[in-house]
Amino acid sequence: MNNRQVPSQSWDAQLYERQHSFVWKLGGDLVELLAPEAGERVLDLGSGTGQLAAAIAERGAEVVGIDHSPEMVETARRNHPRLRFEVGDARTFAVERPFDAVFSNAVLHWVKPPGQAVERVRHALKPGGRFVAEFGGAGNVRGISAGIREALRELGRGDFDALDPWYFPTVGQYAAELEGRGFEVRFATLFDRPTPLEGEGGMRDWVRMFGGAFLGAIPEREQERFFSLLEQRVRPVLHYDGRWHADYRRLRVVAYKAESEI
Repeated sequence: MNNRQVPSQSWDAQLYERQHSFVWKLGGDLVELLAPEAGERVLDLGSGTGQLAAAIAERGAEVVGIDHSPEMVETARRNHPRLRFEVGDARTFAVERPFDAVFSNAVLHWVKPPGQAVERVRHALKPGGRFVAEFGGAGNVRGISAGIREALRELGRGDFDALDPWYFPTVGQYAAELEGRGFEVRFATLFDRPTPLEGEGGMRDWVRMFGGAFLGAIPEREQERFFSLLEQRVRPVLHYDGRWHADYRRLRVVAYKAESEI
């Protein structure tokens, strides 16, 4: 791998593993959809702390994981020392030789513009290779986003749209990105996945983990007020059955690179 870059957002790998393990645990059936075979070479794009790369390797595939976060890569190497993990940007990475498949879970909603990542995936695949991915789709965390937007407005600390780090496409929008770059989309679905969060501080921990772009606009002395405003706004819809929930909607796709390019 090459084109290593320092990420614009740091990631707390310990908080990720302690409070947000649902990210990779819910990716287990995506591995089933990938259906890796012994001897295949698979690139795990956005491999995090390495659990899904390890699950793919257990099927006999040769796996290489890349992630934008040096902290995540360091933890993945400790967790799975027999596997290869590299630091890389989804928009600019390059590979030494092509893969049979590219796999990606809960990553591509962080990548703007999306077409750059799709182009890199295309270059990383053999002709006829498959791309299996899941990430946030249209309407993902709509309630959390509304709460953040209102809290920022009340504090007078930044504009949500200017700070928004996420890309949540419709099925049609993402299919167009793929088809416009030589992929055949064979499966695509958008579905709700309300996801329980850990502990009474679950909503705050979620924002600390995934909403750094917004917290960065708020002085530390005002963050308690921000969290109180956020919780007040979202509690009626996102706190039920005795716990906080993230209002996830996921987009899942399977696409194949053309066997030949004209």
